Amino acid sequence: MTTTLLTGISELWTLDPALEDPTTAPSAAPSTERGAAEGQVLHDAALVIEDDHVAWTGPAAQAPAADERIDLEGRAVLPGWVDSHSHLIFDGDRSAEFEARMAGQSYAAGGIQVTTDATRAAGDDRLEALVRGRIAEAVAGGTTTLETKTGYGLTVEDESRAAALAARLVAGGQLDEATFLGAHLVPAEYDGADGRPGPEEYLDLVVGPMLQSLRGNVRWIDVFCEDGAFDTAASRRVLEAGRAAGLGLRVHGNQLSAAQQGVRLAVDEHAASVDHVNHLGREDVEALAATAARPTSPGEGPGRLAVDAGPTVATVLPACDLSTRAPLAPARELVDAGAHVAIASNCNPGTSYTSGMSFCVATAVLQMHLSLAEAIRAATRGGALALRRSDVGHLGVGARADLHVLEAPAAIHLAYRPGMPMTHQVWRAGVRHT
Repeated sequence: MTTTLLTGISELWTLDPALEDPTTAPSAAPSTERGAAEGQVLHDAALVIEDDHVAWTGPAAQAPAADERIDLEGRAVLPGWVDSHSHLIFDGDRSAEFEARMAGQSYAAGGIQVTTDATRAAGDDRLEALVRGRIAEAVAGGTTTLETKTGYGLTVEDESRAAALAARLVAGGQLDEATFLGAHLVPAEYDGADGRPGPEEYLDLVVGPMLQSLRGNVRWIDVFCEDGAFDTAASRRVLEAGRAAGLGLRVHGNQLSAAQQGVRLAVDEHAASVDHVNHLGREDVEALAATAARPTSPGEGPGRLAVDAGPTVATVLPACDLSTRAPLAPARELVDAGAHVAIASNCNPGTSYTSGMSFCVATAVLQMHLSLAEAIRAATRGGALALRRSDVGHLGVGARADLHVLEAPAAIHLAYRPGMPMTHQVWRAGVRHT
């Protein structure tokens, strides 16, 4: 057993769940408690890491002895960011598509299919090196828990290859959660023209051979429920197949419009999260808020909650909204209604090529009108709930020792000085990475 004392902490955001009343739904809590409840932010504090977990937090003057002592010299410490939505397994570049979009021009050659073609052509070693590089970038910015998805292969072989890569990285401790997104887009070869198979045949492939080939390598299944991708009926079929295979459910929903009612589908199917949520009616907001009281239950291992129990988290993706010039997701309305909200990067090559969670948090404060505490909570505890994890997203005793040490005396600097380098150190599972 090795212990490390981190002291000289000006502001320690533990966000410790033990300091909250578990019977209080978010909608019933005062506004400040939607971010940080009393006692969850300590001043002039210290923290002890024992091997890979948090062993003690409290006033620096009361800190116990430890094998090693590190003085953080008045810096703030947060839980590491929990990025619950990313697409890291890809090859190719779509910067020309982005440039055209910023100029208000159409770009006929763009889209997911471009990335699919490049990813299929990439060798295994190259693809793994690219993913590892993206993970390293995310960690350098304070992200310590990462979910990623398949979805740029869209054949049995290529989706299985992506899932196997994700599973290796989860086993190696580089990633935390893997999601099957074969229902990302109907690939071009399933257009139904000239005797080729059509979208229904592709859907059969997704819920049949494709799912069966990789189910042991992922914990989640996801579907892009939108016009031009998968309609409500097809999306429901994907989710039900995933549930039957023992996977947790996630939904890309209400990004482009509310036409396919992705939020309602996610709520009805007890999905752990519905992501994007740009286009919400009042009934959608209320439906998400109504799930807040759904209890979680223990899962298949330490730190994991059951994938099929708990609220449906509304995951907002601020960087994607800016990159596509889409209407910002109504995070303020969701929080005020009592819904559980997460913030994630949606790192992908087409619509959000950044893993910068600090940027996403700053955007949520500056543009989405969340308080700093609400945004930090959404990017930590909110993401953990969306991934059904109890061991990350906070620095309570027993939590995984994932720390984001800021190059600032207070967390408000994340929004006060947007775009500035704010990461001093990152610790993941008790190991310093930067």
